[in-house]
Amino acid sequence: MLKGKKILLGITGSIAAYKMAILVRLLIKSGAEVKIIMTPAAKDFVTPLTLSTLSKNPVLADLANNDSWSNHVMLGRWADIMVIAPLSCNTLAKMAGGICDNLLTAVYLSATCKVVVAPAMDEDMWLHPATKKNLHQIASFGNEIIPVAIGELASGLTGEGRMAEPENILEWLNYFFSAGLPLTGKRAIVTAGPTYEQIDPVRFIGNHSSGKMGIALANELKERGAEVTLILGPSSIPVPEFLNVIRVETAAEMFSACTSLFDKMDIAVMSAAVADYAPVTTEPEKIKKNDQTVSVELTKTKDILKHLGEVKKSGQLLIGFALETNNEEDYAKKKLMEKNADMIVLNSLNDEGAGFGYDTNKITIFTRTGGPIYFDTKSKVEVAKDIVNTIIELQ
Repeated sequence: MLKGKKILLGITGSIAAYKMAILVRLLIKSGAEVKIIMTPAAKDFVTPLTLSTLSKNPVLADLANNDSWSNHVMLGRWADIMVIAPLSCNTLAKMAGGICDNLLTAVYLSATCKVVVAPAMDEDMWLHPATKKNLHQIASFGNEIIPVAIGELASGLTGEGRMAEPENILEWLNYFFSAGLPLTGKRAIVTAGPTYEQIDPVRFIGNHSSGKMGIALANELKERGAEVTLILGPSSIPVPEFLNVIRVETAAEMFSACTSLFDKMDIAVMSAAVADYAPVTTEPEKIKKNDQTVSVELTKTKDILKHLGEVKKSGQLLIGFALETNNEEDYAKKKLMEKNADMIVLNSLNDEGAGFGYDTNKITIFTRTGGPIYFDTKSKVEVAKDIVNTIIELQ
């Protein structure tokens, strides 16, 4: 499965670096072409001579060496996949923050291929909140993370943080190249984030949606081969550059964007938290505070999911979300039928770790062909995988 594949291996300063000689040997035996980049610290754990002998390619560690220059842009474009293993805590932090102070991080930031990392560090470092935050950050960029193992660590302790064995990394790569892209040729729109309905130039009606779930869904659909357009309300969450994004602010703008694109779409995922009501009028000047009560007259916004359900054609899949606080399943089933949706993803604010602002979510999926399908609390990146898996099953 790896025959002819171009693997760019980045090695950082961790005791697990010595295992990369085994991984390189396995990759070469599988027919892959391997090029290697090392951080300066990595050379303390495994020699460039060993790796260059096994890979049959020079090992690169410096942006410039005498009169030669290591073209980090071309290295990132050459590879079919970039594997960073072991990934140290230090390099992880640099990747999360976009710091570019060596050849490996320069190549990472300019890579156009998929990037997968295999972390390796002591358990206390692995469990530190900063490490978890950085892992979530690089995952949000579209990078894949091979889980750490539990075992003996360099400190002499036993616990989490041990790098996946070379054989496991090889197995992951084989699966990656054999899995295929089941949504190739499909077009999808995803809505995400809140909408802001203006009261006056400085005030608005909104909600606490961050857009994290919708952005994760857009990423996952893209990873499965779909051509994705993300329609994003006001959100500060970074969006990968490879996504086509339409920025909107109000429910009316989101309605217009969705209806203009839906006819050409195969899949529509309505995960945005669209305001149900908007002010009838927007004051041209800031409303001044006084002793009197202020009343704002509201009117219903257009129901995007319902409208798309009314114009949906055969072969189109329409997915909606339901955020409920009581009688959750009854409301989700009702929404599925009334909106003519093919799938409803239920979130309950009664579930810990679910709802607005969290990096995790807990969902239940309802479809017209069966269900409900219950899922445990997971990161929103993993939840997106579950939702897209269900979409693929409905195709």
